[in-house]
Amino acid sequence: MSLPRPDAPRPRPAAGGVDAEPFDRAAVERATGLAAIEVLAEVTSTMERARGLAAEPGVGLPLAVLADRQTAGRGRRGAGWWQAPGSLAMSLVVDAARVGGVETTRVTPLWSLACGVALAESLALIEPSVGARVRWPNDVVAGGRKLAGILVETAPGGRVIFGVGVNTTGSAADAPESLRGRVGTLPDITGRSLPRAQLLGIFVPRLFSLLGETSRDPGVLVERYRPLCSLVGTVVTVHRDDGRRLVGVCHGIDADGALVLDTAAGMMHLVSGSLTDPADVWRSAPA
Repeated sequence: MSLPRPDAPRPRPAAGGVDAEPFDRAAVERATGLAAIEVLAEVTSTMERARGLAAEPGVGLPLAVLADRQTAGRGRRGAGWWQAPGSLAMSLVVDAARVGGVETTRVTPLWSLACGVALAESLALIEPSVGARVRWPNDVVAGGRKLAGILVETAPGGRVIFGVGVNTTGSAADAPESLRGRVGTLPDITGRSLPRAQLLGIFVPRLFSLLGETSRDPGVLVERYRPLCSLVGTVVTVHRDDGRRLVGVCHGIDADGALVLDTAAGMMHLVSGSLTDPADVWRSAPA
């Protein structure tokens, strides 16, 4: 079975926001080059399940864990993660060598940025009207609303886990009230859902290719990031771990994945921080 063409008709969300979407695991494995895909009806968190699989020395890599529904999805810095059931909720386990690294306990900022670029480019290939953009350090946005989130972690044995959540179905109207003005979904933008298999068939190979190119020359990522950056030329506030706030005009990223800000104190390169005020972080996932 071949994956749907980018211009093929896509199903509308079924009642309750869940797509009646066929998912041919073998076809997706062939299209993506993944050694295995585990598809679960429900899981606490795909990241937790992926971490358990990553701990198995003989497991075939790369592998992906998908879930139709997460009961406690999570984002960066303890944030919760909301998605309509049936959306793409995936954790991808790879060997550090595939991302140009060695066994390490430190996440490289370039990894999440490469993931965001590959995802935004993939969405543009499938549905250009979405206008997907990358928001440092780990979001993909459309029309100022969060369309996708990325979480990258390391695991023992030289494994890296990419958590990717994309609102491929559902509506922001179904989100918790405090999130409804901040999140976006593809059906809200285009009027139809995007099959997970179609997106994975384009996104996963693109991600692996970009990670390889970036490991050889980080300038490749800087160039591909620039036209997709949602912040260039705008004034942004970065919330630091120590409680300080830095305000400046965004000049994109540098070759280390740091956010470049022109502040009152001069040009600064920030390798960590958040653009979300800690008081606004959503921390409780629906049961």
